[in-house]
Amino acid sequence: MLALFFRLIGRGIRDLGLHPWANIFTLVAVTMVSIMAGLFMLTLHNVNQELLKSKGQVEIQIFWASNTPAEDYKKQWADLQNIEGLKDIRTFTPENALRQLSEALSDSDDFSWLGKSRNPLPPTALLSFSVEPGVENERWAADLLHDLKALPFVDKVHYNPLQIDLARGWISLTQSIVWPIIAFLGLIVALVVGNTMRLSLMTRKDEIEILYLVGAKQWFIRLPLLTGGALLGLVGSSTALGILYAAQQLFTDILNFPPLFMKLTFLPPEQCLILAGTVTLIGMLSSFVAVKN
Repeated sequence: MLALFFRLIGRGIRDLGLHPWANIFTLVAVTMVSIMAGLFMLTLHNVNQELLKSKGQVEIQIFWASNTPAEDYKKQWADLQNIEGLKDIRTFTPENALRQLSEALSDSDDFSWLGKSRNPLPPTALLSFSVEPGVENERWAADLLHDLKALPFVDKVHYNPLQIDLARGWISLTQSIVWPIIAFLGLIVALVVGNTMRLSLMTRKDEIEILYLVGAKQWFIRLPLLTGGALLGLVGSSTALGILYAAQQLFTDILNFPPLFMKLTFLPPEQCLILAGTVTLIGMLSSFVAVKN
């Protein structure tokens, strides 16, 4: 039985060569629809990423006591990089902070005369967090601030509570909008790909009717067709993703100029799997429905 199963799958793959032009045009249509869907998803993903950078992040500034040993606060800086939700960390030793202050005030001002012993600036770290963990856990921000304030030698922790609430609300909003749009896009892809696959099976109508007349069982007829539909969907969606990836690599810096400074990134793995899986599944279902009718 298992041998017959694999033999029917192999026959489904070989049968694609019986009507090459029909299958080639079907593959081209599936690929083009997948490219259009992927391009929309790619645009939506990059716009959402840029908005989250400005709206979905919060900044927390930590000041250590001025007498904190350098080895202690540098060790804490290394540990801070493992905190959940951390996107970026900028650290300043007292000497670096004084130099940054001198450069910001004026090129002519030089505070080097203060020396290390009279430097009033403390060790500082500026942390940028994504509040995505806070969407599911309302205690995330409070627990994070408590842990930061409890660090040894920490003198002050500055943050904006309103910024945390706004960032959490923005992420909740984008999640409630992005995924319904992707679902609606999947429905459109399903309709277009499904009709394309069903039309391509019209070329095999006579063959299917003969199999019914000679008494072939339903699964014996459908399995090769399901295999061919799934293969066309998988190859078409994979080709589309490959073309989109090549285009993203080619145009990655096309918007990386002032004032946009926007670098195009490719779709995350889960969205790639959604696109490829949806098109492959629709290829199978459309073949199933076509044979059933």
